Amino acid sequence: MMPLTMANLGEKNIIKRLGGKEETRKFLETLGFVPGGEVTVISEIGGNMIVNVKDSRVAIGKDMANKIMV
Repeated sequence: MMPLTMANLGEKNIIKRLGGKEETRKFLETLGFVPGGEVTVISEIGGNMIVNVKDSRVAIGKDMANKIMV
């Protein structure tokens, strides 16, 4: 298991768990980041990422990406 920030570009990953406070986890779940779901890193600039999750592209910061374990 590793944080999403360490995932390779274009590689499909399965979300294992979400870290952080309860409100952070709920926020990530509303964006589509749920355990068992697929996430693909589209691009990464300065630690900030654009990812594809549930057929949508979402931009997340490095701090949020570190809370998503794949």
